Amino acid sequence: MDDSFLALLDVSRSILRHQDMQALLRDLYNTLPKVVELDYVTIVLHNAERDEMRMHWLETSDGHIPDVPHHALKVDESPAGLSWRRQAPVLIDDLSQEKRWPLLIGKLRENGVASCAYLPLTTAQRRLGAMGFGRTSWKPFLPRDIEFMQHVAAQVAVAVDNVLNYEKALCFQKKLEHERDRLNVLLEITNALMGSLEPNTLFSGIVGGLRRVVAHDYASLAVLSPDGQVMQLYALDYPSGELFMKEGMHIPLDLSPARIAVETQKPLIADRAKLMEFDSPVSRRLLEEGFQSAVSVPLIVRGKVIGTLNLSSFEKDAFHDEDVQFLSQVAAQIAIAVANTFAFREIQVLRDKLSDEKLYLEEEIRTEYNFREMIGDNADFRAVLQQVQTVAPTDASVLIIGETGTGKELIARAIHEMSPRAERTFVKLNCAAIPTGLLESEMFGHERGAFTGAIQQKLGRFELAHEGTLFLDEVGDIPLELQPKLLRALQEHEFERLGGTKTLKVNVRLVAATHRNLQQMVAEGSFRMDLFYRLNVFPVLLPPLRSRRDDIPLLVRHFVQKFARRMGRKIERIPGEIMEALARYDWPGNVRELENLMERAVILSPNEVLRVPLSELKNAAQAESTPVAPGASSLMTLQEAERGHILQVLRESKWQLSGEGGAAARLGMKRTTLQSRMKKLGIARPV
Repeated sequence: MDDSFLALLDVSRSILRHQDMQALLRDLYNTLPKVVELDYVTIVLHNAERDEMRMHWLETSDGHIPDVPHHALKVDESPAGLSWRRQAPVLIDDLSQEKRWPLLIGKLRENGVASCAYLPLTTAQRRLGAMGFGRTSWKPFLPRDIEFMQHVAAQVAVAVDNVLNYEKALCFQKKLEHERDRLNVLLEITNALMGSLEPNTLFSGIVGGLRRVVAHDYASLAVLSPDGQVMQLYALDYPSGELFMKEGMHIPLDLSPARIAVETQKPLIADRAKLMEFDSPVSRRLLEEGFQSAVSVPLIVRGKVIGTLNLSSFEKDAFHDEDVQFLSQVAAQIAIAVANTFAFREIQVLRDKLSDEKLYLEEEIRTEYNFREMIGDNADFRAVLQQVQTVAPTDASVLIIGETGTGKELIARAIHEMSPRAERTFVKLNCAAIPTGLLESEMFGHERGAFTGAIQQKLGRFELAHEGTLFLDEVGDIPLELQPKLLRALQEHEFERLGGTKTLKVNVRLVAATHRNLQQMVAEGSFRMDLFYRLNVFPVLLPPLRSRRDDIPLLVRHFVQKFARRMGRKIERIPGEIMEALARYDWPGNVRELENLMERAVILSPNEVLRVPLSELKNAAQAESTPVAPGASSLMTLQEAERGHILQVLRESKWQLSGEGGAAARLGMKRTTLQSRMKKLGIARPV
């Protein structure tokens, strides 16, 4: 077995033993001289992207590496390139006689190389480059030397291919690990951004992960002002020291290097030379701090830049294209988070503003447009509602004066509901609807056996209204003999039940109402002066409907919609002539009369057009103005005669209904019957 065969076996063992090409070449150099005389071995690989031959590994006898220019030459400038291209050995027995490749040959001569040979490195899949052998003494390569070196080159080609594939796999693995790290950081950043709506908080949550994959020494988050002229620093991270820039600092956009990123909507990578181009305090201070490179990435939301993510480093060329690509992904997430933060703040401001407006509008509605079902925009009516708003929070007694049907009870309820007693009971008592003998019992209660039929104890309205509000309607009809007891209950907050001896204490707010002229009744002696003053602490005068004709269309539409919904009707049009007729009518029964007429009109309207029995309005108007015709025999004539007679008796009795000399006694009827007839005939006492 000759030396060449043994040498080939040693080459095979070296290839199996080493994955590092430099160590393989060292073993080859120790093995090959046993067969072929040589002083160095090198591997030159072809770079397809640059179309050049680059020397990657070199082993020499004395460890001295020849000074080969740039370690890379064009294919035509190197004998290794010729061997690779022709796929054949290139032999140079005497470098002193070689005229080709002057640059490389001249350098080899300077380093003492006398002869060399290059053999192609080729596998079944691809052509890799060439393997070179050299000698420092002149001696031609024999055919058997070339044949042996071709066998060696064939095995080395497989080894080189394996090493290249292994390095490529390692590179790919590192790239995958790097991508995994970046994806993990992106996930961490996403979680951090979801955990806070404050820019400085969310920024502090992402800089740690960001530093793991993109090395930097300074980071900041700047947000553009609404006019796009100023950058405000919302968050800073500078672990190495204290920078002149502070959180919350405002920097004009023109003086910031980030201006280019904002204007172009593309990341800006700047080195020291680039930073020097920005003649601004910011760039100058960054240079003074020793920063060598910087990057600004725009925060873009729906095509609009809202700020920048800025990183700086003390290292040169610290930021590469892949870093910028990753930072762009981070900036996209930050941009959404920052936009959400400011949107949330704007929503909070708008919500607070809407809340204030809601309170204001509710106040306006209460004072100008609607207390429960009270509709109107008339100036006099709004003045009344303003009075209600003023007196409601107090505990003062209120006297509501107005004609029948003007809404006195609704005003009383509004006063109660706007008062501190709103959570307690609202108790009402119509003094004109209760017989005189029973009024005291209804008002103050009675004990068992107090009178015939009193089989058990009864609580009065004052007791029921304890801590709440008592509404006495038609207070002018309270008999004169009952008025002192009412006055005592109002002044002293105490009373006794009818037939009882125990004094009861109550805390009641009184709201009274009447359509009568109590001052005139005081002058006539039918109403106590001291009780009048006790009731008249805060008078509220309700205007009749004829004094607020501009509210009639509003009320008509309100009542029509109300009754149409209740009856399942659909009324969409009210003829203009009907609305005009309703506005001209004097409405002696006021809002109550209008409400009843609209209910009747909805009942009479089978289609979408409102039908109002205007003849009733004409007849009522005639009943007010036309004298009774002698000898008339129609139904209206009888009503007019009855109305005229009752009016005459009322005037003669000075509008006193009960008692001796009262209208009820003179007409031979009960007071309640008289009140019912007056209501039916539309008779109301002049205010």
